[in-house]
Amino acid sequence: MSTALSPTELESRIADGVLVIDVRSASEYAQGHVPGAISVPVDSVPQLLPELRAAAERRGLAVVCASGARSRAACDELDRAGIAAGSLDGGTSAWQAAGLPVETAARPAGRAVWPMDRQVRFVAGSLVLTGLAVGLRAPRARLLSAAIAGGLVYSGLSGTCGMASVLAKLPINRPRPEQLDEARAALRA
Repeated sequence: MSTALSPTELESRIADGVLVIDVRSASEYAQGHVPGAISVPVDSVPQLLPELRAAAERRGLAVVCASGARSRAACDELDRAGIAAGSLDGGTSAWQAAGLPVETAARPAGRAVWPMDRQVRFVAGSLVLTGLAVGLRAPRARLLSAAIAGGLVYSGLSGTCGMASVLAKLPINRPRPEQLDEARAALRA
């Protein structure tokens, strides 16, 4: 049911009234998003299915993330629920590369959360260094570094990131309850 959209196709659909859902974290959304997009972090999609269904019936939905991987995952979730949605191919990176405008939003109050790609780089680098340092005493510990390197290569080839999926479940990366209430209200409007 979901379709891949180019930036210009999405721009045209926005002009026709489609509702854009940004499934990145709140901090990523705050850094820059498609104008008018509603922030619904990918892990919150199941909680908001009734509101998303109603919005899709009224206006149609387009789902956006940074590169397209999370938006495809969200579209898969929506497909299973019988909700049609388009996914921006290449995400906000492709949107900006096409010269289209982005809006910024206030960062969530009280929390300065790093963007997910920065969190992944920090954790991956820390684990590689740990594996190498411990590997000086226990050579098998270097396997940790090799496993992280393999995961990064797989992530680059597949466009998915298992570490980002794990980090997204940390409390600091989860949406605040009032953020979901804001999304619900925006979806009902």
